[in-house]
Amino acid sequence: MSKPRAKKIKLILFDVDGVLTDGKIWIFPAPAGAQQSVLQLANQHRGEGGFGFKSASLIEAKGFNAHDGTAISLARLAGLKTGLITKRLSETVALRARDLKIDHVHQGIQDKAGVFRQILEKEEITAAEAAFVGDDVIDLPVMRRCGFAIAVKNARPEVKAEAHWITPHAGGDGAARDAVEYILKAQGRWKQVVEEYISERGG
Repeated sequence: MSKPRAKKIKLILFDVDGVLTDGKIWIFPAPAGAQQSVLQLANQHRGEGGFGFKSASLIEAKGFNAHDGTAISLARLAGLKTGLITKRLSETVALRARDLKIDHVHQGIQDKAGVFRQILEKEEITAAEAAFVGDDVIDLPVMRRCGFAIAVKNARPEVKAEAHWITPHAGGDGAARDAVEYILKAQGRWKQVVEEYISERGG
C-alpha cells in the first residue's frame, strides 16, 4: 500500500520538533545581540499562531542528526523538493534550513494545512505527489491530505494510526533519512543517487 504512494512523490515536507529533532528544546542565556534575529523573526510572524522565545536574553537550541542532513542532500540530487512546516519560531531552524538549502521553510504556522495548499500551488503539483513526515496531532490535517503520510517511530499513537508508513528510527535519530531512503528506493533511484552523492564529494 505505501510503495505505490511513495513512487508518486515529488515533494517531501517535514515537521521539525520530534521529527528532525528528538523534541527536546534547550534554553540558554544569549550573548548580547545574538538573539536579535529571532526577535525580528517573531515580529514577522506576529498573530499567526506560532510560538517561540521572543527574548533578547534567552536563546533556543535544538539538535539535528547528520544522517538527516545527508538525506536532504540526496533528495535534492534526485530532484525532489523539500520543506519544513512548524509551529515554533526558531533561528536554529532557520540556520539549519539555509545550510541544507531546503526549498520551503514555514515557521510560526498554526494552520499547517493552509500552508500545505500554498506549497502545492507554488510547485504546481497535486497532493498525491507530496509526502509529509509528522509526529503529533497538529500534523494530522496535512497528513490526511497528502499522498504519503509518514509517522516517525516516536509519533503519538493517533498519528501512527493515520500514517501510511512509520519510520524505523525516531525523530532526531535518522527518521528523515528513513523517509527519503524509502521514497527513493520505491522510485528505483536510491543506488544511482547515492553514487552521484559520493562522486560529487570526490569519492
